[in-house]
Amino acid sequence: MNETLPPTTPADISVFEDRGAYVLRNQEGLALYTYDLDVDGRSHCTNKCAETWPPVLASEGASTVVGDWKSIQRGAVRQWSYRGKPVYTYSKDAPGETKGDGLDGKWRLVSI
Repeated sequence: MNETLPPTTPADISVFEDRGAYVLRNQEGLALYTYDLDVDGRSHCTNKCAETWPPVLASEGASTVVGDWKSIQRGAVRQWSYRGKPVYTYSKDAPGETKGDGLDGKWRLVSI
């Protein structure tokens, strides 16, 4: 049997197996998402968008690069990005939910 190990993640990001895929969640158990309109490692989700889709912030002192993860500058704070895409949670999700996946045709669940 060939087992694939979960990918390396920052300390405040966890990997869960869900229906045969690895799904990434923050410490509160909220699913992580990317936004199709974000390009070049920059977040274009601001103001009202960021209220609905809070950015996943890197904790102070976190390494700037962990495997496919990189922390990017977002104003006075740093936000995690995965494979060049900033990551967010969805304000209407409860822990373990993935209601934001596919919303507006622009939001994608981060799974591996």
